[in-house]
Amino acid sequence: MIQINSIHKNYGSLEVLKGIDATIAPHEIVSIVGASGAGKTTLLQIAGTLEKPDAGEIIINDCRVFALKEKELSAFRNRHIGFIFQFHQLLPEFTALENVMLPALIARDNSADARRRAGELLDFLGLSQRLSHKPAQLSGGEKQRVAVARALINRPDVILADEPSGSLDTQNKAELHNLFFDLRKEFGHTFIIVTHDESLARLSDRTIVMQDGRIVSTINNIVP
Repeated sequence: MIQINSIHKNYGSLEVLKGIDATIAPHEIVSIVGASGAGKTTLLQIAGTLEKPDAGEIIINDCRVFALKEKELSAFRNRHIGFIFQFHQLLPEFTALENVMLPALIARDNSADARRRAGELLDFLGLSQRLSHKPAQLSGGEKQRVAVARALINRPDVILADEPSGSLDTQNKAELHNLFFDLRKEFGHTFIIVTHDESLARLSDRTIVMQDGRIVSTINNIVP
């Protein structure tokens, strides 16, 4: 599914990633943990093609993504990768349904089909009564579920999540963590999750531990 080969990244004189190698299997849920400054988010952004490495390559579904031209890369990202962020990143002027539809419309999908799929996803996530609500009218947990639906709308192969439960209370954290496994069972997604949440890390299939820009260990977890 995803091969991360000898990734290096510098910001000026600061070496953030120092030769990262990892393989993520199809349908796997992998968490990445480590202290602040370990390079977790930078690695996630490169794996998601939002940033380019200074050296090394990312291969997703046998595609060397950084060999693509810029427009091809943007189209690949929109079709094959979904993103979930800590603070939702929902557009405040749009309804829940409209926020979820956006990636499909960017991909030039038929508007009626995008609306149907967005409604089905929000219904699956328990938000069928919130379709016309704007983000300011939603709870924190509801906003994050809208963000999850938006990440799923184009049926991506992999979901990348950066501290997805960081802004949620205990109950909503537990619900979101369980949701990831429900989504894998229902749709077969692969997840890479950067988190400081130990309970989420323990639930994942594997935990990759980073320190000072390197992977220092990988833990195989027992998933209930």
